[in-house]
Amino acid sequence: MAKQTRDAEFTEFVASRSGWLRKVAYLLCGDWHRADDLVQETITRLYVNWSRAARMENLDGYARRTLVNVFLGEQRTSWWRRTVRTGTEPDVAEVTGTDLDTSLDLRRALATLPPRQRATVVLRYYCDLTVEQAAEALGCSSGNVKSQSSRALDSLRSRLTPRPAAAERTP
Repeated sequence: MAKQTRDAEFTEFVASRSGWLRKVAYLLCGDWHRADDLVQETITRLYVNWSRAARMENLDGYARRTLVNVFLGEQRTSWWRRTVRTGTEPDVAEVTGTDLDTSLDLRRALATLPPRQRATVVLRYYCDLTVEQAAEALGCSSGNVKSQSSRALDSLRSRLTPRPAAAERTP
């Protein structure tokens, strides 16, 4: 493949998928700036391996797996452990036609999940992958995806279930 053709194909792919990659990255990490960094690293890795990636039957799946691997790899580095989270609310994208409070509650709850559970939930329910596809993207077994999903959903349900108000005292 000629370099110009290779670069043109890569540029076309990135232009058409960067918004989608950024949304997936945001759901993984909960921060738009960090999502941009994850996408940039993913795009860099895709470019370096474009000759292999371009031959893939499911290029979106390859890009998604690369993004998840970048995210999970970052979680294991000492940089991530040294970074101090400020506790401030994450940036919120402009959303129309959605219950913003519910969306924010879900994003906060999603951010509390461990990285692999978060990645599993994003792949299964945002990217709408089957258990087998998510297992392939995460490089693990289907059973692992099922158990991670189950634990993550239990955790999300407990965080998102409204708690009854304290009983009012009657005089």
